[in-house]
Amino acid sequence: MELVWILIGLVVIVGLFLWVTYNGLVTLKIRVDEAWSDITVQMKRRADLIPNLVSTVKGYAKHEKSVFEEVTEARAAVVGAGSPKEAAKADNMLTDALKSVFAVAEAYPDLKASDNFRELQQELVDTEDKIQAARRFYNSGVRDFNTKVQVFPNNVFAGMLGFTQREFFDVDESERKTVEKPVDVNFDK
Repeated sequence: MELVWILIGLVVIVGLFLWVTYNGLVTLKIRVDEAWSDITVQMKRRADLIPNLVSTVKGYAKHEKSVFEEVTEARAAVVGAGSPKEAAKADNMLTDALKSVFAVAEAYPDLKASDNFRELQQELVDTEDKIQAARRFYNSGVRDFNTKVQVFPNNVFAGMLGFTQREFFDVDESERKTVEKPVDVNFDK
């Protein structure tokens, strides 16, 4: 009889452990999904600001067609990104393209003095700050989730329950070097 109670106790303990583990993993997964949603909302906001910025700059710098094409391509890549890795790559493309737009703007004092341009520039800076905060929140959630999925004994049950590690929102080493490289602006072309 005592053995039966011990077995029932073990089953209850394992059941409680699975219940707590599952609910903890679900909670962390939802946090990661929420954080990813925050990133996509802010990236969409930035993407929506870019056509206005491009229109404002185009009025002053009509001969800078390649810069505007790069911005348009990068914006489309950001909007179409489906995974953190794709989003990070597209985000780097867009950041480089925006650097080129602002480099072009430096050559046009009237543009820099334009209230519309300054307002758009400030909104982009604000949005970039929000994207950075959303990335940190997302990566923090991914770190917590991945830790919970990998630690013993959770790792034994996480796989059986269908939980796998999530990707960080990060850039690979080759893209880091591209981001750190200064923008080459040549007006002689």
